[in-house]
Amino acid sequence: MSENEHFQNRQVTMNPKNNLLQIEEHMYILDDVSKPNVFRNMFPYSEVPMIPFNDRIVPHNMPKEIWITDTTFRDGQQSRAPYTTEQIVTIYDYLHKLGGPNGMIRASEFFLYSKKDRDAVYKCMERGYQFPEVTSWIRASEQDFKLVKEIGMKETGILVSCSDYHIFLKLKMTRGQALNHYLNVIRQCLDEGISPRCHLEDVTRADIYGFVVPFCMELMKLMEEYKIPVKIRLCDTMGYGVNYPGAVIPRSVQGIIYAIHVNAGVPHHLLEWHGHNDFYKAVSNSTTAWLYGCAGINTSLFGIGERTGNTPLEAMVFEYAQLKGGLNGMDTTVITELAEYYEKELGYEIPPMTPFVGKNFNVTRAGIHADGLLKNEEIYNIFDTEKFLGKPACCAVSNTSGLAGIAHWMNTYYRLKGEAQVDKKDEIVLKVKDWVDVQYAEGRVTVMTDEELDVQIKAFCEEMHIPVYVR
Repeated sequence: MSENEHFQNRQVTMNPKNNLLQIEEHMYILDDVSKPNVFRNMFPYSEVPMIPFNDRIVPHNMPKEIWITDTTFRDGQQSRAPYTTEQIVTIYDYLHKLGGPNGMIRASEFFLYSKKDRDAVYKCMERGYQFPEVTSWIRASEQDFKLVKEIGMKETGILVSCSDYHIFLKLKMTRGQALNHYLNVIRQCLDEGISPRCHLEDVTRADIYGFVVPFCMELMKLMEEYKIPVKIRLCDTMGYGVNYPGAVIPRSVQGIIYAIHVNAGVPHHLLEWHGHNDFYKAVSNSTTAWLYGCAGINTSLFGIGERTGNTPLEAMVFEYAQLKGGLNGMDTTVITELAEYYEKELGYEIPPMTPFVGKNFNVTRAGIHADGLLKNEEIYNIFDTEKFLGKPACCAVSNTSGLAGIAHWMNTYYRLKGEAQVDKKDEIVLKVKDWVDVQYAEGRVTVMTDEELDVQIKAFCEEMHIPVYVR
């Protein structure tokens, strides 16, 4: 049937979501172009990329259930020294605890190429956790499919690059050749009884209706044929996605998701977003993906990933809580435990201003802010950080902090509880106050750093022959 004949025979149906009659307007067939469409009008390369608008607005369509998936051991390992087997297992244990009894961290993906990676997979699977499910990322080869099956995995990721940048310029194929190649590879995976997770690389530079939608429609046909789930991971590989209403695809996150969910018929629970942070939009784009139809958001711990990194897992934990009004069993104190593990055991330095995990994220330094914090921490603290992260709000010490401010700093910095706490009458607090006053009398204008105070307090402890405070 030609497209013109299709238009003449298109049917009117009732949309059960909005109870309005609708009509299918297009046949979504592969546009097998002879030359690559690299959207040069949006991506001129010699200039900053452009964000054009057509003011086509799509509705919110958040799934009833949404969740987080993890790529710490896959994409996260592509930008740092490889983890040891023991480190992987320890972090996996933390992820299980963080995800809670309802499995909010649904899956974690692993490489299988080295013995170390496979040993880690076996050890994590031996834990017997339902969540995060241990999944893999492999080359699209029959040998690798068999390896996945031998290990006992039910799902694996497969790279299916979808922009003409990759199809024409990297793979040296046409769209038709790429489509047939990908479908053959995915059939091999399904023949082994393994659920494929199709990573649509560079989707924010792809021809959505000329390639991506027809491809996803074929994937849904394979799923129906094999009765095995076929997941679609939308990979914003270069961070070009934007969440602005009315932006043009392929840059529009919500526009892409609408096309694949509504036009290609991919269910919410099989849709996942994988973002990068090249333009500082990883978190906002990931939240947008939830709001417009993706059930899963793929993340890595602390955003560690290739180039500018991935969507930070800890960010999406708190995005979920804000959207849903609760944590659904997630144990957010584990986020702080993981941050401490990375710094102490892995030697990874988390930038101090990093939300939720940086040492300064809930520390107020301006004198007037410190005064407000001392009166009521809600004034300058985003939420009860001690309850959710085990990190009480802290104020930096300056010439306006006074004895109470110094005592507050010591109690929070050294995490002193109960009888161990100091008050403004303690002799060591008085000594610190005198020392601070001298610094500002000599012309200092900036707040005292934690490191300076720590060194000075330890020196006072030795001088006074009292136990040294330890953080």
